[in-house]
Amino acid sequence: MNLILLHQKDFIDTNRVRLHGRRFEHARKILNVTIGKVLQVGLIGGKTGSGTVTSIDATTLEVEITLDKSPPAPISITVILAMPRPKVFKRVLQGLTAFGVKEIILLNSWRVDKSYWQSPSLEPEALREQLILGLEQARDTILPNIQLQQRFKPFVEDDLPELAVDSCALVAHPGSSQPCPANVEDKITLAIGPEGGFTPYEVDLLVNAGLNQVHLGARPLRVETAVPALIGRLLPSNV
Repeated sequence: MNLILLHQKDFIDTNRVRLHGRRFEHARKILNVTIGKVLQVGLIGGKTGSGTVTSIDATTLEVEITLDKSPPAPISITVILAMPRPKVFKRVLQGLTAFGVKEIILLNSWRVDKSYWQSPSLEPEALREQLILGLEQARDTILPNIQLQQRFKPFVEDDLPELAVDSCALVAHPGSSQPCPANVEDKITLAIGPEGGFTPYEVDLLVNAGLNQVHLGARPLRVETAVPALIGRLLPSNV
Protein backbone atom coordinates (compact mmCIF):
# COMPACT_ATOMS: atom_id res chain seq x y z
CA MET A 1 0.00 0.00 0.00
CA ASN A 2 1.90 3.05 -1.28
CA LEU A 3 -1.06 5.37 -0.67
CA ILE A 4 -3.77 5.26 1.99
CA LEU A 5 -7.01 5.96 0.18
CA LEU A 6 -9.62 7.97 2.03
CA HIS A 7 -13.40 7.89 1.76
CA GLN A 8 -15.73 10.77 2.56
CA LYS A 9 -17.08 8.78 5.51
CA ASP A 10 -13.58 8.77 7.08
CA PHE A 11 -13.73 12.52 7.77
CA ILE A 12 -14.44 13.57 11.33
CA ASP A 13 -13.49 17.20 10.67
CA THR A 14 -12.49 19.31 7.68
CA ASN A 15 -8.88 18.09 7.65
CA ARG A 16 -9.03 15.14 10.02
CA VAL A 17 -9.83 11.49 9.28
CA ARG A 18 -10.28 8.37 11.38
CA LEU A 19 -9.08 5.05 9.94
CA HIS A 20 -9.92 1.52 10.99
CA GLY A 21 -10.04 -1.98 9.51
CA ARG A 22 -7.59 -2.95 6.76
CA ARG A 23 -6.00 0.50 6.49
CA PHE A 24 -5.50 0.72 10.24
CA GLU A 25 -3.96 -2.76 10.35
CA HIS A 26 -1.62 -1.91 7.48
CA ALA A 27 -0.53 1.33 9.13
CA ARG A 28 0.03 -0.39 12.47
CA LYS A 29 1.68 -3.64 11.36
CA ILE A 30 3.45 -2.69 8.12
CA LEU A 31 4.15 1.03 8.49
CA ASN A 32 4.72 0.85 12.27
CA VAL A 33 2.96 4.16 12.76
CA THR A 34 3.56 6.29 15.80
CA ILE A 35 2.13 9.67 16.71
CA GLY A 36 3.72 12.24 14.43
CA LYS A 37 4.45 9.83 11.58
CA VAL A 38 3.66 11.24 8.12
CA LEU A 39 1.67 9.07 5.70
CA GLN A 40 0.92 9.37 2.00
CA VAL A 41 -2.84 9.79 1.57
CA GLY A 42 -5.36 10.51 -1.16
CA LEU A 43 -9.11 11.05 -1.41
CA ILE A 44 -10.91 8.70 -3.81
CA GLY A 45 -11.86 10.80 -6.81
CA GLY A 46 -9.81 13.73 -5.54
CA LYS A 47 -6.33 14.92 -4.67
CA THR A 48 -3.39 13.31 -2.91
CA GLY A 49 -1.22 14.66 -0.14
CA SER A 50 0.14 13.80 3.27
CA GLY A 51 -1.23 13.13 6.70
CA THR A 52 0.26 13.29 10.18
CA VAL A 53 -0.85 10.72 12.73
CA THR A 54 -2.31 12.52 15.76
CA SER A 55 -3.71 9.65 17.83
CA ILE A 56 -3.74 5.85 17.96
CA ASP A 57 -5.79 3.39 19.98
CA ALA A 58 -6.45 -0.35 19.78
CA THR A 59 -8.64 -0.20 16.66
CA THR A 60 -8.34 3.24 15.04
CA LEU A 61 -5.95 6.03 14.26
CA GLU A 62 -6.61 9.68 13.52
CA VAL A 63 -4.70 11.62 10.90
CA GLU A 64 -4.48 15.35 10.18
CA ILE A 65 -4.34 15.62 6.38
CA THR A 66 -3.41 18.04 3.64
CA LEU A 67 -4.59 17.23 0.11
CA ASP A 68 -2.73 19.52 -2.27
CA LYS A 69 -1.47 17.40 -5.20
CA SER A 70 -3.14 16.07 -8.32
CA PRO A 71 -3.10 12.30 -8.90
CA PRO A 72 -0.98 10.92 -11.75
CA ALA A 73 -2.33 11.68 -15.21
CA PRO A 74 -4.26 8.78 -16.77
CA ILE A 75 -2.89 7.06 -19.84
CA SER A 76 -4.88 7.40 -23.05
CA ILE A 77 -5.63 3.72 -23.59
CA THR A 78 -8.96 1.94 -23.76
CA VAL A 79 -8.39 -1.75 -23.05
CA ILE A 80 -10.85 -4.30 -24.42
CA LEU A 81 -10.09 -7.52 -22.58
CA ALA A 82 -11.61 -10.93 -23.20
CA MET A 83 -12.82 -12.00 -19.76
CA PRO A 84 -9.96 -13.97 -18.13
CA ARG A 85 -10.15 -16.76 -15.57
CA PRO A 86 -11.32 -15.22 -12.26
CA LYS A 87 -8.03 -15.70 -10.39
CA VAL A 88 -6.09 -14.18 -13.28
CA PHE A 89 -8.68 -11.45 -13.70
CA LYS A 90 -8.01 -10.04 -10.24
CA ARG A 91 -4.28 -9.63 -10.92
CA VAL A 92 -4.85 -8.20 -14.39
CA LEU A 93 -7.43 -5.69 -13.12
CA GLN A 94 -5.08 -4.49 -10.41
CA GLY A 95 -2.30 -4.13 -12.98
CA LEU A 96 -4.41 -2.18 -15.46
CA THR A 97 -5.48 0.17 -12.68
CA ALA A 98 -1.91 0.67 -11.50
CA PHE A 99 -0.82 1.52 -15.05
CA GLY A 100 -3.42 4.31 -15.17
CA VAL A 101 -5.89 2.74 -17.60
CA LYS A 102 -9.26 4.41 -17.00
CA GLU A 103 -11.43 2.67 -19.59
CA ILE A 104 -11.67 -1.13 -19.33
CA ILE A 105 -14.15 -3.19 -21.36
CA LEU A 106 -14.57 -6.85 -20.45
CA LEU A 107 -15.64 -8.76 -23.53
CA ASN A 108 -17.02 -12.20 -24.19
CA SER A 109 -15.33 -14.48 -26.71
CA TRP A 110 -15.80 -18.01 -28.00
CA ARG A 111 -12.87 -19.20 -25.86
CA VAL A 112 -14.18 -17.53 -22.70
CA ASP A 113 -15.84 -20.08 -20.46
CA LYS A 114 -19.44 -19.09 -19.68
CA SER A 115 -18.83 -19.73 -16.00
CA TYR A 116 -16.40 -16.78 -15.85
CA TRP A 117 -19.33 -14.38 -16.18
CA GLN A 118 -20.92 -15.89 -13.06
CA SER A 119 -17.82 -15.28 -10.96
CA PRO A 120 -18.21 -13.34 -7.69
CA SER A 121 -15.19 -11.31 -8.83
CA LEU A 122 -17.56 -9.38 -11.13
CA GLU A 123 -19.77 -8.21 -8.28
CA PRO A 124 -19.51 -4.41 -7.85
CA GLU A 125 -17.86 -4.61 -4.43
CA ALA A 126 -15.38 -7.24 -5.61
CA LEU A 127 -14.46 -5.12 -8.64
CA ARG A 128 -14.02 -2.07 -6.46
CA GLU A 129 -11.75 -3.98 -4.09
CA GLN A 130 -9.32 -4.86 -6.91
CA LEU A 131 -9.44 -1.33 -8.31
CA ILE A 132 -8.64 0.12 -4.89
CA LEU A 133 -5.62 -2.18 -4.58
CA GLY A 134 -4.38 -0.98 -7.97
CA LEU A 135 -4.86 2.67 -7.02
CA GLU A 136 -3.02 2.18 -3.73
CA GLN A 137 -0.09 0.65 -5.57
CA ALA A 138 0.18 3.53 -8.04
CA ARG A 139 -0.63 6.41 -5.65
CA ASP A 140 -3.67 7.21 -7.75
CA THR A 141 -7.19 8.20 -6.69
CA ILE A 142 -9.32 8.03 -9.85
CA LEU A 143 -11.26 4.79 -10.29
CA PRO A 144 -11.39 3.29 -13.79
CA ASN A 145 -14.67 2.87 -15.64
CA ILE A 146 -15.51 -0.80 -16.32
CA GLN A 147 -17.99 -2.08 -18.90
CA LEU A 148 -19.18 -5.68 -19.20
CA GLN A 149 -19.95 -6.71 -22.78
CA GLN A 150 -21.19 -10.30 -22.94
CA ARG A 151 -22.31 -10.16 -26.58
CA PHE A 152 -19.22 -10.10 -28.78
CA LYS A 153 -20.65 -9.47 -32.24
CA PRO A 154 -23.11 -6.65 -31.38
CA PHE A 155 -20.41 -4.82 -29.43
CA VAL A 156 -17.76 -5.20 -32.13
CA GLU A 157 -20.06 -4.29 -35.01
CA ASP A 158 -22.12 -1.53 -33.38
CA ASP A 159 -19.93 0.11 -30.72
CA LEU A 160 -16.29 -0.63 -31.50
CA PRO A 161 -15.96 1.32 -34.79
CA GLU A 162 -16.88 4.57 -33.04
CA LEU A 163 -14.65 3.72 -30.10
CA ALA A 164 -11.67 3.01 -32.34
CA VAL A 165 -12.00 6.01 -34.65
CA ASP A 166 -9.16 8.56 -34.44
CA SER A 167 -7.07 6.20 -32.32
CA CYS A 168 -4.24 3.76 -32.78
CA ALA A 169 -6.59 0.77 -32.82
CA LEU A 170 -4.97 -2.63 -32.30
CA VAL A 171 -5.83 -6.23 -31.62
CA ALA A 172 -3.03 -8.29 -30.11
CA HIS A 173 -3.07 -11.61 -31.95
CA PRO A 174 -0.34 -14.28 -32.03
CA GLY A 175 0.75 -15.09 -35.57
CA SER A 176 -0.03 -11.70 -37.09
CA SER A 177 2.59 -10.20 -39.37
CA GLN A 178 2.89 -6.75 -37.81
CA PRO A 179 4.86 -6.21 -34.59
CA CYS A 180 3.25 -4.12 -31.88
CA PRO A 181 4.26 -0.46 -32.23
CA ALA A 182 6.18 1.27 -29.46
CA ASN A 183 6.05 4.69 -27.80
CA VAL A 184 2.68 5.61 -29.30
CA GLU A 185 1.75 9.24 -28.75
CA ASP A 186 -1.85 8.94 -29.98
CA LYS A 187 -4.93 7.69 -28.20
CA ILE A 188 -4.92 3.87 -28.18
CA THR A 189 -7.68 1.28 -28.41
CA LEU A 190 -6.27 -2.15 -27.56
CA ALA A 191 -8.10 -5.48 -27.73
CA ILE A 192 -6.56 -8.47 -25.96
CA GLY A 193 -7.96 -11.95 -26.41
CA PRO A 194 -8.32 -14.92 -24.07
CA GLU A 195 -5.82 -17.73 -23.57
CA GLY A 196 -5.25 -19.03 -27.11
CA GLY A 197 -6.27 -15.73 -28.69
CA PHE A 198 -9.42 -14.67 -30.48
CA THR A 199 -10.78 -17.07 -33.10
CA PRO A 200 -10.12 -16.23 -36.78
CA TYR A 201 -13.79 -15.22 -37.15
CA GLU A 202 -13.52 -12.86 -34.18
CA VAL A 203 -10.28 -11.38 -35.49
CA ASP A 204 -11.95 -10.69 -38.84
CA LEU A 205 -14.77 -8.84 -37.08
CA LEU A 206 -12.30 -6.81 -35.04
CA VAL A 207 -10.32 -5.91 -38.17
CA ASN A 208 -13.54 -4.91 -39.95
CA ALA A 209 -14.27 -2.61 -37.01
CA GLY A 210 -10.99 -0.78 -37.64
CA LEU A 211 -8.42 -2.61 -35.53
CA ASN A 212 -5.02 -3.69 -36.85
CA GLN A 213 -3.49 -7.05 -35.91
CA VAL A 214 -0.17 -6.88 -34.03
CA HIS A 215 2.02 -9.34 -32.14
CA LEU A 216 4.67 -9.34 -29.41
CA GLY A 217 6.86 -11.98 -30.98
CA ALA A 218 6.83 -15.70 -31.67
CA ARG A 219 6.15 -16.79 -28.10
CA PRO A 220 2.49 -17.14 -27.03
CA LEU A 221 2.01 -15.39 -23.69
CA ARG A 222 -0.43 -15.81 -20.86
CA VAL A 223 -2.90 -12.96 -20.42
CA GLU A 224 -1.31 -11.76 -17.18
CA THR A 225 2.03 -11.49 -19.01
CA ALA A 226 0.73 -10.09 -22.30
CA VAL A 227 -1.26 -7.23 -20.74
CA PRO A 228 1.64 -5.41 -19.01
CA ALA A 229 4.01 -6.24 -21.89
CA LEU A 230 1.67 -4.63 -24.43
CA ILE A 231 0.91 -1.55 -22.37
CA GLY A 232 4.55 -1.04 -21.42
CA ARG A 233 5.53 -1.21 -25.08
CA LEU A 234 2.78 1.10 -26.28
CA LEU A 235 3.21 3.84 -23.70
CA PRO A 236 5.08 6.96 -24.78
CA SER A 237 8.56 7.18 -23.31
CA ASN A 238 7.67 10.38 -21.40
CA VAL A 239 4.83 8.78 -19.40
